[in-house]
Amino acid sequence: MAPTKRVNVLVYAGPSATLSSVRHATWSLRRLLGPNYAVLTVTSDQILKEPWTSSCALLVFPGGADLGYCRTLNGEGNRRIKQYVQLGGRYLGLCAGGYYGCGRCEFEVGGERGMEVVGDRELGFFPGTCRGLAFGGFVYHSEAGAKAAEVQVNKDALPAAGDTGLPETFRTYYNGGGVFVDAAKFAGKGVEVLASYTENVAVETGEGSAAAVVYCKVGEGAAILTGPHPEFSAVNLIPSEPSGHHDYASVVSALLADDASRIAFMKACLTKLGLQVSTDTNGAVPSLSRMHLSAAQPTEVGELVQAWHEAGIVTKGEDGQDMIKGENDTFVLEEGGGRLDMSEVGDPLPVATSADGPEKQELEADGIVDYNTIPKHLIAHDTALPDAKATPHFNHHAFFSALHNYAAKAPHDSDHTFGKTLLYGEVVTSTNTLLDKNPTLLSHLPTGFTVTATTQLAGRGRGGNVWVSPPGSLMFSTVLRHPLALSTTAPVVFVQYLAALAIVAGIQGYGADGRGGGKAYAQLPIRLKWPNDIYALDPTTAKGEEKYVKIGGILVNSSYAGGDYTCVAGIGLNLSNAAPTTSLAALLQAAHTAGNKSNNTSPPPPFTPEALLASILTHFEALYTRFCRTGFDAYFESLYYSHWLHTDQIVTLEAEGGARARIKGITRDWGLLVAEELGWEDRPTGKRWRLQSDSNSFDFFRGLVGRKL
Repeated sequence: MAPTKRVNVLVYAGPSATLSSVRHATWSLRRLLGPNYAVLTVTSDQILKEPWTSSCALLVFPGGADLGYCRTLNGEGNRRIKQYVQLGGRYLGLCAGGYYGCGRCEFEVGGERGMEVVGDRELGFFPGTCRGLAFGGFVYHSEAGAKAAEVQVNKDALPAAGDTGLPETFRTYYNGGGVFVDAAKFAGKGVEVLASYTENVAVETGEGSAAAVVYCKVGEGAAILTGPHPEFSAVNLIPSEPSGHHDYASVVSALLADDASRIAFMKACLTKLGLQVSTDTNGAVPSLSRMHLSAAQPTEVGELVQAWHEAGIVTKGEDGQDMIKGENDTFVLEEGGGRLDMSEVGDPLPVATSADGPEKQELEADGIVDYNTIPKHLIAHDTALPDAKATPHFNHHAFFSALHNYAAKAPHDSDHTFGKTLLYGEVVTSTNTLLDKNPTLLSHLPTGFTVTATTQLAGRGRGGNVWVSPPGSLMFSTVLRHPLALSTTAPVVFVQYLAALAIVAGIQGYGADGRGGGKAYAQLPIRLKWPNDIYALDPTTAKGEEKYVKIGGILVNSSYAGGDYTCVAGIGLNLSNAAPTTSLAALLQAAHTAGNKSNNTSPPPPFTPEALLASILTHFEALYTRFCRTGFDAYFESLYYSHWLHTDQIVTLEAEGGARARIKGITRDWGLLVAEELGWEDRPTGKRWRLQSDSNSFDFFRGLVGRKL
C-alpha cells in the first residue's frame, strides 16, 4: 500500500509555548495553507509517543521559552524531530522556536537582569549560534519590548509570491528574538539568509548581514528559522490593549500598513518549504450565522421548544429574549421562523462586545475570536420549513423529501427518528461541540436529533484537535440514547463502527431514493480505517500505484445519565472539496470517466449534501436498530471486514518491544483489535494480543499500536 499523503501541519502547544504565539501561528497558517492541510496543535506527549511523523507536512514551534522546550524534549523528543526533518520533513521555528532549532543559543550574555540563556541545542538545523536580544526592552509575558522591525528580503532565495510579488522590505512583529550569527559563512552547509534586519541590532552578528530569517537544508528535509514573528497579523494585535509599551498603537499601525507584504513573505517561505499555499489568503474567516431548527412535521418544533420551557432550561435575557444558557454556549431563541423578516435571517452574528469599544470589536471580526462567548441565535421554524433564501446552501425541502424516500425503503423495524428534527447553520463553531459541550440542552433533545452545517470554524477531531472545515464538506452530529441494559449484548463502543458502516452504506446506496445512478455509487472504492476513519482510493494515482487517502472521520462522545448512554456521533466527509486529499465528487467523476471509455453514458447525478445526509442517517438508524437486537454478530463482523483496509496488515507493537504482528480482526465483545505475533520469516508464533486504540490523531498506517490489554 502506498504511503499516506502528508496533510497535517502540527503547531507545538506543549510546555513553554505561549498561548498567544500558538494562537497567532495557528490562525495565520490556517489562512495560508487551508484547505490543503489540516492545521492542528500537538502536545509534548504526542511528539514523544505518537506516530505523527508519517502524516506531518510541517512541524511548527512557535514563540515561548526554549529552555522549557529543552526540558521537555531533550533526548527522545529531539531525536524524533531531527530524524523526521532529516528524512524529508519540514520544520518552521518562530522566535523561540527559531533559536531552539539552532546549534547554540546565547541570549543576554552577562546581562544584569538575570535572564542569561547560554548553551548548546540538540536540533542544530542552523549549525551556528542564535544571539539575542536583537533589540532591547524585552520583558517576558509583556509587549513592553515589542516593535515593528524592518527586514530586507533576499528575493533571490525565495520563490515568487503570486500577483503581489515579494517586497524589498517590510515591517514585522518583533518581541524578544535573536540574530543568526555568521549565517553567510554556512552557505556551503545549505544555509540561506531569507531576510535581514535593516536596523542596527544590539548584539554581534558575525560575518555578513544581521540575519533575521534563515533557511537550512537538513538531510532530505529543511527548516526555516525566524528571529521575529512574521506569523503575527496586525489584525490580531489590539492597539488599545494594555501592554506596558509606551506607544503600542504605532507598532500595530505600522504592521497593519505592511500586512500584505508580510503575507507575501510568509507564502514564499512556505512555498520554499515545499508546501502548497492557498490561493485565497486574504479572505476573512466567515462569521457565525443564525441556526435554523426544523422538523419533518413543523409542529414538532413548537412541541420541542415548549418542552424546553417546561423543563426550565429557557430563561429571559436582559432584553427580554428567550435564552438557553448552556455550559459552553448561550442560545438565543427566535421563535416563529415562518413569520420572521427573512432579510435578517442570513446576516452574520456580531462578535462579542468588549469594554474596549468598537475599534477592538472591528479588529476581532477578522482576527482571533473566542467563539464560545458569542451567543448563538436559533430560529425555531414551527409553521413551515426554512425558505431557500434563508438557507441558500442547504435545501430543507430536499432533505426531508429524501429522508422520507430512503425511510420508505428501510427495514420496517426502524423508528425513523434519525434526522427527523434538524438544526442547521451555514457557519457554526462545531456540530459536536454544540451538543456535547452543552449537556443540559443535550439531555432535552430527542434521539436522532441532528445538527449539520456548511462551514465549521472549530471542527473537532480525535485528540482534541480543532480545524476549520470549509464548504464542500458534509458535517453533522446525531444524538443517540443507548440503554445501559444492552452493555453486555450490544456494547456502546460499537457505535463508532456502526457509524462507519452507515457512511459506506449511505454512499454506496445513494440513488436508492429514485435519483438514479445507483450502480455508479455502489461501486465507489470506499474503505474503513480502524477504528474510525473513512478512506477512498485516490483517483489521481496511476494503476499499479494505487493508494487510499482519508476523506472522512468519526468522533463519538458518550456520557452516562439516567440509565442510558447519551452518544453524540459526529461525522465529517469530503463531499466536493478535493483538498487536502480527495472528495466523493472526484471519485464519482473518475469512476464515470473510467467506465465510459466504450460507451457514451450520461454521468450519474452528483452527490448533494441534503440527499447524502438523508441516506447516511437512514442507514445509520437501520444498522443501529439491528445492532440493539443482535449485537455485533457475524453479520456485522462480515460486513465490517468487507470494507476495512487491514486484513493481514503487518504492524509493529511498540508496547511489546517492537514485536511484529499481523492484524486478524476485531473482537465481537469490545471491538478490540486482534493481532498475532510473527516470528522468524514472519511465521506465527501462536501468541495473540487484544489491542485498543491509543487515541492518537495521526497515522495508523505507520504500523504502531499504542497499548496492549
